Amino acid sequence: MPKLSRINIYPVKSFDGQTVDQVELLPGGGLRNDRRFALVDRSGEVINGKRAVAIHRIRSHYHPDGERLTLSVAGESLTFSTDGDRRELTAWLCDHFNQQVSIVENQHGGFPDDVENPGPTVVSRATLAEVSSWFEGLSIDETRARFRANLEISADEPFWEDRLLAEGLGVVRFRIGEAELLGTNPCARCPVPTRNPYNGEATPQFAGTFTRRRRETLPRWAPSSRFDH
Repeated sequence: MPKLSRINIYPVKSFDGQTVDQVELLPGGGLRNDRRFALVDRSGEVINGKRAVAIHRIRSHYHPDGERLTLSVAGESLTFSTDGDRRELTAWLCDHFNQQVSIVENQHGGFPDDVENPGPTVVSRATLAEVSSWFEGLSIDETRARFRANLEISADEPFWEDRLLAEGLGVVRFRIGEAELLGTNPCARCPVPTRNPYNGEATPQFAGTFTRRRRETLPRWAPSSRFDH
C-alpha cells in the first residue's frame, strides 16, 4: 500500500523547499506556509524562476517559529525578520535582483500557481527515480528540486500519481490519514524544471527528452487525454 513518505513546502515562492514532519491543510486546500511569501516587482508582477534566473542562486530556509528567513548566496548567509519591519530584507532583495523588489505575504492561502486547484501537488519517489535515470548525473534530490512537488508517495511504481487522475473533468477521491483529498489535474510545468535548480543553467534538450520519455512510459491505464499539454 503506497504511503506518504515526505512533505515538502516552499515558504517563499520560487525559493528552496524544505521538508516538514507534518503540515496543516488550510481551508482553501493549500498547505500552511507553502508559497506563503512571494516577490513582486515595481509593477506588482511576481518575480519567479521563469522570469529571473538570479533566483536560482539563492539558498533559503524559513524559520516559522521565529518568523525569520535565512538567505545565502555564494556561501554568505544573513537572517531577516519576516514579521513587521522588512526594510533590511527588501534592501537585500533589491540589491540581489538589481531592481525594485517587495516581498508580499498571504498566510491564509499563499500564492499557488494553480489558483483554481490550490491543493498540494503529488509525486511518487519511484517517479523521481525514473526521471533521474533519463539524464546522466541527475540525482533524485536534484529532480525533486526541479519539479517542486509537495507530497511524496512511497510507491514502487513510476508515475503512480497518474492513478489520482480521472478521465475528463472527473476527480479521484483519496485519503492521507484523516484528510480527504481530490485528484483533479496534472500540473503543467513552466521552463523551471529544465534548469539546474542551484545555478539556473539550462540542461540541454531536457524538455524534448522528458516529453519523449514521458510519452514512451505513460502507463496503459493512465488517462492519456489528460496529458494533451
